[in-house]
Amino acid sequence: MRYLLLFTLLTLIACQDSQNTAPLKLSNPISNNAVALADIDGDSWIYSFNGLLPGKTWHDVSSKAYAVNIKSGESITLNSVPGAHGRLASVAATVDNKIYIFGGYTVAEDHSEISTAEVYRFDPKTHKYDLVTRMPTPVDDSVALVYQDRYIYLVSGWYNNGNVDLVQILDTHDMSWHIGTPFPGSPVFGHAAGIVTNKFIISDGVKVIKVTDGKRHYGMSDENYLAEIDQHDFKKIEWKKLANHPGPARYRMAATGSKGLNKVIFVGGSDNPYNYNGIGYNGTPSQPHNLIFAYDFATNQWQELGKQETATMDHRALLETNQQFYVVGGMLNNQQTTYRIFNIKL
Repeated sequence: MRYLLLFTLLTLIACQDSQNTAPLKLSNPISNNAVALADIDGDSWIYSFNGLLPGKTWHDVSSKAYAVNIKSGESITLNSVPGAHGRLASVAATVDNKIYIFGGYTVAEDHSEISTAEVYRFDPKTHKYDLVTRMPTPVDDSVALVYQDRYIYLVSGWYNNGNVDLVQILDTHDMSWHIGTPFPGSPVFGHAAGIVTNKFIISDGVKVIKVTDGKRHYGMSDENYLAEIDQHDFKKIEWKKLANHPGPARYRMAATGSKGLNKVIFVGGSDNPYNYNGIGYNGTPSQPHNLIFAYDFATNQWQELGKQETATMDHRALLETNQQFYVVGGMLNNQQTTYRIFNIKL
């Protein structure tokens, strides 16, 4: 009997050890990285593609890719995203357990930036990248929203010399592109968004407020929109302007739609728009906010949900699995890039 009890106790300890309780970490610090979730053999994995390494110069614009097993905490470095140069401000979206990685922009030594058009599909099981299509209008610092586990919506974003109001829709069944009802707000980059069934929210971002002597001047947009996709025509979108959300308008928040909560959740970001190194366009170093808020589709109201223990900024998206939310990498106070993965408890 004592041996049976000992065996049972050891089995329980082994089972507990298989559940990771340590903080999740990427293999390296990275910011402005495209992030996504996928499953392998029943385990959820977090993926990170492209982004900015700790040096925060043009040399540090990266194509590196990482994966972390949420259950075990295993952290691995993947093959880099194909292409001759690293990219910033890519976005990623998961459809049918394959991850689509959209564009981003390259940075040259003279600080010139070019938006890239390539769309790669990454297979989490084989770790293989395939170039599947190119964006008709290459956008970076955009948002990617998945509808019906088939269509991916890219809303607004930056294209080489300015923001666009385009809604570009990729049908992943045949890799065809379609144009949706244009975004009615000020065209922006670095905005945040989330979708629940056929409704999504677009929030904030940065707009060009004027151009003088060929130089663009940037400012925050505090516009928020509710969008509803017509269930009979995926290209038709009804837009409605919303009241301002709690707190100041912010740049590069992490956001996602939660079907279980029937909300779009927003985390982090900065109220001072900045260049890729975290220094504001106004010359002031940008700092992150820690407020968490949401748009509740049940009440059609904004809600404050608390604060992050550690404020973060410079995100592409928020990830959710089993109503657990994850902020992956980004910048902390004083523009410090991080390898940490933050579990946001709501």
